[in-house]
Amino acid sequence: MNIDMIRASAARAGGHVRRTPLLNSHFLDEIAGRRVWVKPECLQHTGSFKFRGAWSALSALEPDLRAKGVIAYSSGNHAQGVALAAKMHGAPAVIVMPSDSPRLKIANTRAYGAEVVLYDRANESREEIGAQLAGERGLTLIKPYDEPQVIAGQGTTGLEIAQQAAEAGIKKAEVIVCCGGGGLTSGIALALEAEAPGFRVRPAEPDGFDDATRSLVSGKIEGNASALGSICDAIITPAPGELTFPIMQRLVGPGLVVTDQEALQAMGHAFNRLKVVAEPGGAVALAAALFRGDQIEGDDVIVTISGGNVDADMFARALQTLG
Repeated sequence: MNIDMIRASAARAGGHVRRTPLLNSHFLDEIAGRRVWVKPECLQHTGSFKFRGAWSALSALEPDLRAKGVIAYSSGNHAQGVALAAKMHGAPAVIVMPSDSPRLKIANTRAYGAEVVLYDRANESREEIGAQLAGERGLTLIKPYDEPQVIAGQGTTGLEIAQQAAEAGIKKAEVIVCCGGGGLTSGIALALEAEAPGFRVRPAEPDGFDDATRSLVSGKIEGNASALGSICDAIITPAPGELTFPIMQRLVGPGLVVTDQEALQAMGHAFNRLKVVAEPGGAVALAAALFRGDQIEGDDVIVTISGGNVDADMFARALQTLG
């Protein structure tokens, strides 16, 4: 993985991937005690940054392989990204999803034309199911984060952050990224290393599923004890990736951990102050900026809202946290 792959991915993304804005609110600044800049990838195609990596991977495939079809496993956001990118390329797509994924994510994935295969995440392995189906049908597996072209696509977010921050006069900042397997975190870190070396990337995770945070402390890949138990389904992964963790180990700062309740509050604040809809996993970076200020350095913090694919009931819960 290198910056050249990210720049090449950005070139292939032209006209297909949205350039999301960098937003600021005085009200959020007051809560955080510093300027908070929000990169709302919930405004990306399919409502998540995952479309970037999906487009990058599909567009880099040899045409004959792409024509045979692709397969992916995901709780929902990578699923939708791959489904839409495959549809736009005229390629078949099979998506392996947990049976307890939000209904909206399952429905949207099917609506993009993909075949959805559901599994029990507590008792079955998505990796094994994906590998079996790929072998049987001759499909190309597009992993959700441990895949160079996917990381390159996510890294285009970092290229945009560097340019937008420069336009806003931000010379130094901590960049907090919602972190699951580390594709977005490592991609942004690689991009900023080249384009904005004064910035430091930090992963944000939900309490009890802080595998990246613990891995950075121990120096080796640490796993989560369970795949269940948090509303932040979009960023619950077994462990950091074999490709993503070495990048994070080299380039990112200490992790930040927030509670599910704080993620819900951050969702509420994002809607009230920016009119942006975030899902729980997509709001953990903003929650860290708002509620972990004593662990953050500097006058400026940039956060990703990585996704906005939230069911109505969960969104109502978020709004209720603010009274």
